[in-house]
Amino acid sequence: MSDRSAPYTTVRYVSPLLEPGAGVTSHSVMPLTTDEQVVALRRVVRERAIELKLSLVDQTKLVTAASELSRNTIKYGGGGEVHVVCLADGFRHGVRLAFADDGPGIADLGLALTDGYTTGGGLGLGLGLSGAKRLVDEFEIDTEHGEGTVVVIVKWKR
Repeated sequence: MSDRSAPYTTVRYVSPLLEPGAGVTSHSVMPLTTDEQVVALRRVVRERAIELKLSLVDQTKLVTAASELSRNTIKYGGGGEVHVVCLADGFRHGVRLAFADDGPGIADLGLALTDGYTTGGGLGLGLGLSGAKRLVDEFEIDTEHGEGTVVVIVKWKR
């Protein structure tokens, strides 16, 4: 993982959600294609959360959401990457994660955001998108059927 002053992506799906916006204090990109990379991401997310002095509960929520979304990126998107961004917005500080893939996209986003919705399997934690959404402060999705998906989450220090 390396810090970059400008956004970098190997994912072809173009989404405005990959632009982190103002207040970026660090930005790094990690690949998501293997279980080992999911483990590495969990470690990095926890480190960033500790640096920001998030509560233990908020650390756990962020790491859990990151784990679920990274596994979704691999399982449903065929692999991709995650942009790990530390933010400073006035007095607020937070972590922004943007999960990107070139997979098939989400055909029915409304259904995918429904509690309890699953396409089967069992690789993830079973939270689904709606569960991950409940664990964070901000949640956005940009998806295009047949093109790819970007899911962005943000957790702010309280």
